Amino acid sequence: MSEVKPGFMGDSGSKGGDFPASSSGIEEANARPGEGGVTESGGGKPQGALLITGICGRLGRLAVRIFHREEQVIGIDRRPFEDKPKDVIHHRFDLRRKKTRDVFRAGGIRAVIHLGIMHDLRASPKEHHSWNVVGFQHLLEYIALYKVSKLVVLSSANVYGPSPENSQFLTEDAPLLGAQHFSEIRDLIEMDQLAQNFLWKQPEVETVILRPCHILGSVRNAPSNYLRLKRPLRALGFDPMVQVIHERDVIEAIRLSLRPGIRGVFNLRGPGEVPLGFIFRVLQRKPISIPSTLLEWGLHRAFKWRLTSFPAPEVDHVRYVCMVDDSRARKILGFQPKYSIEETICAVLED
Repeated sequence: MSEVKPGFMGDSGSKGGDFPASSSGIEEANARPGEGGVTESGGGKPQGALLITGICGRLGRLAVRIFHREEQVIGIDRRPFEDKPKDVIHHRFDLRRKKTRDVFRAGGIRAVIHLGIMHDLRASPKEHHSWNVVGFQHLLEYIALYKVSKLVVLSSANVYGPSPENSQFLTEDAPLLGAQHFSEIRDLIEMDQLAQNFLWKQPEVETVILRPCHILGSVRNAPSNYLRLKRPLRALGFDPMVQVIHERDVIEAIRLSLRPGIRGVFNLRGPGEVPLGFIFRVLQRKPISIPSTLLEWGLHRAFKWRLTSFPAPEVDHVRYVCMVDDSRARKILGFQPKYSIEETICAVLED
């Protein structure tokens, strides 16, 4: 499973209209400690383990370093976990395996953080769909069957899709159109919509869907990889406003989402909006400007010949805006990014 995420130069095209208009505007519910297998210890700490899928990814390992100090952490990931803390349990198998059900059957899981998403654009559509959609459907089934009280799904603001027709700031109710020009990631939007459907059908589970803007840091996703290039390619005549968020701010948003009573869909925005050219100047990059038609043509062939990890649809992310309104996250989650815009940008240089 690769951590190369789409989303900086290109996420789905379903309409997002199958759910009530208020699906993303659910206000904070009354906290219900003790329900759904969650109880409180005398010190106020929740009882039960935190299950993280995709625990061996860079975001997963970052989450582990923060959460394992406060509670039991269990992870599912078929990759090895180097330098795993001794108190963390790592089940090394595919999320789609029947062994995943055994983990839930053993009981004691209070919350699930779903980070185990395949972003390898070179994987076949069948493998992508099996991992991201079918595997997630099984995960939702186990959460409902074994009465897990909290689910946090890390989606992406890229599900809205970059477009010259986008409003300045997209709310959580905006249609998910990211796959109109990027069909390879349609299953990621289907996963987001499955989570929305689960939110309504299983009200006893506090489901949280987070849609962060471009995540920067040590993660090996498309935005961070793009900005690590010494001479990144850009579309001639375009300098779109972009939003970025530090990887540690994303983990903080997940932590806030785990509080009892929080449910709904939340956009996550970093410290502000800046032109793409500003980011290049902070990183002292010297981009190469190419007419967008020629850039798309060249990337299409370079990706086909495995000369680049960026497919042609990524060009839209260096041409058009896809910025989100995060007022719900700030109001309901109490989320405030801790890292400045310069610190967030320079995080791509971290080891």
